[in-house]
Amino acid sequence: MSTIQIPCQRHLFDIPDDVAYLNCAYMGPLMHSVIEAGERGMRAKTRPWNISPGDFFPETERARRLFSELIGADAEGVAVVPSASYGLSCAGRNTRVTENGRIIVLADQFPSNVYIWRERVRTSGASLVTVERPSDNDWTRAVLREIDERAEVVALPNCHWTDGGLVDLVRVGERCREAGAMLVLDLTQSAGALPFDTAAVQPDFVVCAGYKFLLGPYSLGFLWMAPEHRDGMPIEYNWIARTNSEDFAGLVDYRDTYRPGARRFDVGENSNFILVPMLNTALEQLLEWGVENIHATLAQRNDRIAERASRLGLGVVSGKLRAAHFLGLRFPPGMLPSGIASDLAAENVHVSVRGTSMRITPHVYNTDQDIEQLFDALDRILNRHP
Repeated sequence: MSTIQIPCQRHLFDIPDDVAYLNCAYMGPLMHSVIEAGERGMRAKTRPWNISPGDFFPETERARRLFSELIGADAEGVAVVPSASYGLSCAGRNTRVTENGRIIVLADQFPSNVYIWRERVRTSGASLVTVERPSDNDWTRAVLREIDERAEVVALPNCHWTDGGLVDLVRVGERCREAGAMLVLDLTQSAGALPFDTAAVQPDFVVCAGYKFLLGPYSLGFLWMAPEHRDGMPIEYNWIARTNSEDFAGLVDYRDTYRPGARRFDVGENSNFILVPMLNTALEQLLEWGVENIHATLAQRNDRIAERASRLGLGVVSGKLRAAHFLGLRFPPGMLPSGIASDLAAENVHVSVRGTSMRITPHVYNTDQDIEQLFDALDRILNRHP
């Protein structure tokens, strides 16, 4: 598929010219249009007599459809959740884990996709297997080595949250199916910036928070699950997930049956009249740009940053072993300056330090001047820390 380079979209965001925000993996900024959608929702809530029972459902259904388009899945499999940890808890409750089984995670994986599996190990007697960081940076090969007939759950990201180290989920998905293991994915650090095809990977569960590369508000995200899991057990029991919940007068006729698809896993109050339209507005813009085009644009930007960083003696996970939208700069052992993120922030350059990597995650709002500002500030800081 051919891609295009997206022109700088800074005009859609409230980012001052002197701010180099290179930290989308920490929190994506909100576009003006997203803020306006939230303001419309707040204004509507000031006059609740204008909100009818029929208004509780359309935006949530729209959210399912938009996210499903983004990841190449079906909307019936999408549940609206408040966080990645909520979605992963739903997945954890509906995975089969036995005393002799193994649950596989990555070393230094984001904790939301670790704590739930530590709890499952505690209650089931299964073993938690941590794939150590490979010296050759090939996470895919390291993961594939650990998947055998004992594996029951493989819980992974698409790229490592500290430095962007890439996992080939198509290959991992194929191996999981061969071994009979369930594949549980947290795409919070990749969905919206790294193309993902649910049909090609065939995961059991996909979770994504909405406030990073989806450019949406905090406290809202998604869970997608394969059809065979959609009649499972939710982790809460709210009224809106039940059959005929559209009939407000009939809510006292309690029902044990659920609305179709993955809706039983929706969080309560998922009709949020402020946050859901905000996230929908962001998703529509991502789809208009095209994830493949976002990916190609960020790849070109990060390749240029990586090349300049290497001249400063900083290490970068190379080529096909790194997600192109994500960059983790590695300092020589013992040479990561203490407080470097704060020092850069004092010069209006915003990045993160995660583990031993300085994480650079631009988006389509970044300019060439942002990159110059990064390296000018970095050069001064490194000269102060010989």
